[in-house]
Amino acid sequence: MKIWCCFCFGEDQDSVGGMTNSSDEASDNSRLGFRWGSYGRERADFEEGKVGDALPTWEAMVGVGSSSGVRAVEALGFYEEPSVTSENLEFDGASYNKRAKFYTDILECNPTVISSDADNSSLPATSCYNASSVPSMSSTLCYTHMLNSSGVQNPYDSSGGRDDEADGSDTSKIGTLETRMDLTDDLLHMVFSFLDHNDLCRAAMVCRQWRTASAHEDFWRCLNFENRAISIQQFADMCHRYPNATEVNIFGAPYIHLLVVKAISLLRNLEVLTLGRGQLGDPFFHGIAECHMLRSLVVNDATLGNGIQEIPVNHDRLRHLQITKCRVLRISVRCPQLETLSLKRSNMAHAVLNCPLLHELDIGSCHKLADAGIRSAATSCPLLESLDISNCSSVSDETLRDIAESCVNLHSLDASYCPNISLEQPKDLIPQLIFFPFGAKSVRLTMLTVLKLHNCEGITSASMSAIQHSSMLEDLELDNCSLLTSVTLNLPHLLNISLVHCRKFVDLSLRSLKLSSVTVSNCAALHRISITSNSLQKLVLQKQESLTKLALECQSLQEVDLTDCESLTNSICEVFSDGGGCPMLKSLVLDNCESLTAVGFCSTSLVNLSLVGCRALTALNLKCPYLEQVSLDGCDHLERASFGPVGLQSLNLGICPKLTILYLEAPNMVLLELKGCGVLSEASINCPLLTSLDASFCSQLKDDCLSATTALCPLIESLILMSCPSIGSDGLLSLRWLPSLTLLDLSYTFLMNLQPVFDSCLQLKVLKLQACKYLKDSSLEPLYERGALPSLRELDLSYGTLCQSAIEELLTCCTHLTHVSLNGCMNMHDLNWGFNVLQNRLLQNLNCVGCPNIKKVFIPPAACCFHLSSLNLSLSANLKEVDVACFNLCFLNLSNCCSLEILKLDCPRLTSLFLQSCSIDQVTIEKAITNCNSLETLDVRFCPKICSVSMVSLRAACPSLKRIFSSLSPP
Repeated sequence: MKIWCCFCFGEDQDSVGGMTNSSDEASDNSRLGFRWGSYGRERADFEEGKVGDALPTWEAMVGVGSSSGVRAVEALGFYEEPSVTSENLEFDGASYNKRAKFYTDILECNPTVISSDADNSSLPATSCYNASSVPSMSSTLCYTHMLNSSGVQNPYDSSGGRDDEADGSDTSKIGTLETRMDLTDDLLHMVFSFLDHNDLCRAAMVCRQWRTASAHEDFWRCLNFENRAISIQQFADMCHRYPNATEVNIFGAPYIHLLVVKAISLLRNLEVLTLGRGQLGDPFFHGIAECHMLRSLVVNDATLGNGIQEIPVNHDRLRHLQITKCRVLRISVRCPQLETLSLKRSNMAHAVLNCPLLHELDIGSCHKLADAGIRSAATSCPLLESLDISNCSSVSDETLRDIAESCVNLHSLDASYCPNISLEQPKDLIPQLIFFPFGAKSVRLTMLTVLKLHNCEGITSASMSAIQHSSMLEDLELDNCSLLTSVTLNLPHLLNISLVHCRKFVDLSLRSLKLSSVTVSNCAALHRISITSNSLQKLVLQKQESLTKLALECQSLQEVDLTDCESLTNSICEVFSDGGGCPMLKSLVLDNCESLTAVGFCSTSLVNLSLVGCRALTALNLKCPYLEQVSLDGCDHLERASFGPVGLQSLNLGICPKLTILYLEAPNMVLLELKGCGVLSEASINCPLLTSLDASFCSQLKDDCLSATTALCPLIESLILMSCPSIGSDGLLSLRWLPSLTLLDLSYTFLMNLQPVFDSCLQLKVLKLQACKYLKDSSLEPLYERGALPSLRELDLSYGTLCQSAIEELLTCCTHLTHVSLNGCMNMHDLNWGFNVLQNRLLQNLNCVGCPNIKKVFIPPAACCFHLSSLNLSLSANLKEVDVACFNLCFLNLSNCCSLEILKLDCPRLTSLFLQSCSIDQVTIEKAITNCNSLETLDVRFCPKICSVSMVSLRAACPSLKRIFSSLSPP
């Protein structure tokens, strides 16, 4: 008998029914014997060390053609060995459910391991492995590994004999060994339980133990042949192999009408059956009644019967039935134990149900089912809890009323895309209510918890009175109800409500203490919202362009997003302030609310506030002691801002160019940026922890503001007053209140005297005086004559008007400076440090970029520039000679020094040399870099006297070069 692997389906099928002829069977039998013989030889070769001739790989065993299926089946153990007798077959069938133990192979291959006292009857039968007498290499290796790793002494010594001291402990060792090996099988069984059938077949080709483990019945309870070309014989063989299978899936398989009959007749424990894409006749529907264990039946995309007859589905124990997307005229279901039934997208015209215990019914998209048929089907199920009649266009309010009366336990109703329902009282019966007040009523579903009414054209504001009777309602979806204008509901259990694309929707009023989710989107006419809830935590109302009024009584609300609500007015501030109904609010987003002009919040809970894009905002007043983040990007017209008190740690108001008045009280603030507030004239800053203040380009900021700020912010370390022309000596004197000030930027100011700085800023480390053209030559004398600012390390005098002598005195006497910038100094001439032997300098970086009058730079070893590591002389157009001898110089930039003729370097640690656009010739460069043993980068782009051939010479002159940048193509 042949048992097929799931990889074989669709191969070697010579007939419609999947049956093979006698010659094929003979060839298969001969091939079977050959394979088992070769298998033994391959196993022996493997144990002798011939790895290349060992067991065949996966590609070899599952290849292309008719042999691939047989090889896969052999690996999985689905063929029977020729030597196995009928008695052994019976034993295999009886003991198959027992997981084989791993130590069986070891006991077979190494009988001397067992002591003479061991009872052979206690050993597992070897037939459950189908094992031969050839020792298994994999089992031997595993056996040795477990002995070595577990600390158990090997029963064999190096000579192959037995341990003399193990006489009295052989039995205990064997017991321990068996326990450990059995645990290995348990672990293997557990690992294989995570594999699908394809992976199990691949695992079966590894070794005999894996083959046996992968074929265990536990892994083949579910026979899944979905969309596989399996023949009838193959399917029957699998059913015989695994008669206890409980699930079968033959959806998309050929000849499902024959396969399903085989499944029903051979698998007596079948519980779940899935099939489809074919035609099913009377034999199937009569046969399932004999499948007593069947609990679930799924039929999808199939033709039932001949298309004109009534299809009966009768089963006493069936619990779940799905007949979806099927072609059938009439259907009758009599299943007394049925709990769920789905007839979705089937084109039946009539359905008869006799299912007294049915809980869930889905007849959605059954377009041919008439209103009376839907009513009859639903009302025949008194215990119905869930009903889906979506896309059933014939459903009427009368049907819903009958269902409500018959199915008193109905909890979930999906009536989406049903244009004829409105849930209202019949209009033709309204006059009769005067005389018969109890004669007519609206649809009332009192036990309903979930109601979906998407795209229901008949749902209007009057329908809300019917929904109000559903006091247990939790989820309500009214998306795309085009005639709905207002919703007013007071439902104590309502949790979620959805209103999307309701184009005429104007007013929303909700009152529910349990409401936790409100979804309102793309309702262009909505202008009023009122919500009362104790559970709502997040409210998102984006792009409600007409929303003008918002009333909230939400004790747990924490996040509100009103982005692009362009019609919101200043009254919204009262809603989110203390006493406005949202005491727990933490995050508020009002981005692009362009109608807001004056915003003021007084909240003890607000943490994050975003007003991005509120271009009409002119006044801002925040009293939020726990406010940590505020975004004001795009608030171009903000004129007055008051923050006090707030919990901000940083604030950037440089994006508000029209800000004139600022009041700031922030006990935790450490960083404040006012850069660009050009019209700021009044500023009161009370930030005791402030360490950095950037007031660049605040041209209206005066001395009194600076004095008040320094008095209230004593911890400022960095103060930037660049382009603040209104700051004078009085303001600089107030810097004495800043004992920790280390960085001061007074660039582009009109200062004439720096004495207040020298007197007040004793700890100053960085001083920037760029473009201070009103400074006199004597302004820096305290630095190099009286030792002012002893902690100063960085000095920037770029674009200044100091004379040559003042600069030379500064560079000569201020040896404690580490960074000096003299960029663009017109009065600076030659840089010559070769006259006198000076004391040790701490100078590390010297920048003289764009100094047009520099002609010569001479820095000999006597200059004691032992720490100089970077020298930038680029854009010095008249520079002709550079002679530098600095031991630690690493970076030298002479780019765009078009007059450079002489270059002498004695810089053994120089790594980067830039000579871009210099007129220097090749020979001079070669001589200059000869002594630069660490040079790695050389830039000679756009040098007119350097050709492509020069690259070789340059590399020869300096072997350490790694990169040469040149604008020329290689030779």
